[in-house]
Amino acid sequence: MRLSAGRNPLNIPKYPEFTGITLEAREEVHPYLKSLEPQVSEFSFANLFLFRGAHNYRLSILKDNSPVIAGNDRGRTFFMLPGGLPLQDILKDLFENFSFMKCATEDEVQKLISLGYEVMEDRDNFDYLYSRSALSSLAGRRFHRKKNLVNFFTGSYSYEARPLLDEYMEGARSVLEAWRSAQQEPGDYEAAKEALHLTEELVLCGAIYFVEGKPAAYTLGEELNKTTFAVHFEKGVPGFKGLMQFVNKSFASILPEKYLYINREQDLGDEGLRKSKTSYRPVGFVKKYRAAPKGVWRP
Repeated sequence: MRLSAGRNPLNIPKYPEFTGITLEAREEVHPYLKSLEPQVSEFSFANLFLFRGAHNYRLSILKDNSPVIAGNDRGRTFFMLPGGLPLQDILKDLFENFSFMKCATEDEVQKLISLGYEVMEDRDNFDYLYSRSALSSLAGRRFHRKKNLVNFFTGSYSYEARPLLDEYMEGARSVLEAWRSAQQEPGDYEAAKEALHLTEELVLCGAIYFVEGKPAAYTLGEELNKTTFAVHFEKGVPGFKGLMQFVNKSFASILPEKYLYINREQDLGDEGLRKSKTSYRPVGFVKKYRAAPKGVWRP
């Protein structure tokens, strides 16, 4: 599947021209991305839209009618190809115009190497994959500590979980503000704030958790593919021991059983986050790679 051949109702420019990613572009881009059954968390429209500012994402259409996403990380330009590798002449031109290719998949590695490009693991951006059933039960010795924290929480506080509907958005926003006040860095605050404002438009879903009658945590995400649910945001207020372990388990338990996996995205090289994500015993990773012409790569 390609974006609408022979028409361009949303005025997405043809490469090499680019435009910013707007909410209106969802009408055309979201169905295309969904049709790919993506594994990579970046390749959902909601993710691209919500993090467009953080990475300066821009959109264009290649001559084969597939999209290319351009961006900029710390002054280095990159491109991403959610629809896979294009013809060699198009790929060569992209490498001539950008510093590197980001989010290359495992399936693309050997092809890129055979074409003479240098390919490197992007470990900081590997997506963590978890078994939904394992997270929902926390059974066995490997989850002993997590289960103890959940038991402490449920035995110490009164709590209630509800779907994150419009009537609870103000409560979720209060949770986000409390979370931000406890952080030294903003992290994904701006994206999380916009996600709450545009939950319906972006077709996100989640849950909100009340502790002692007050909003204390929420989680928000979307279906990434037929068997995987991606958690984009999970926020909680400080002060309740075991709260986030409970939220993690609870949300996994209410997801439909058709989701075999939960994608909890990257650790971005943060050692604390890496330790936390690893402690939940991922069943695997969605590995991502960076590629560049030989001799020009600089970490």
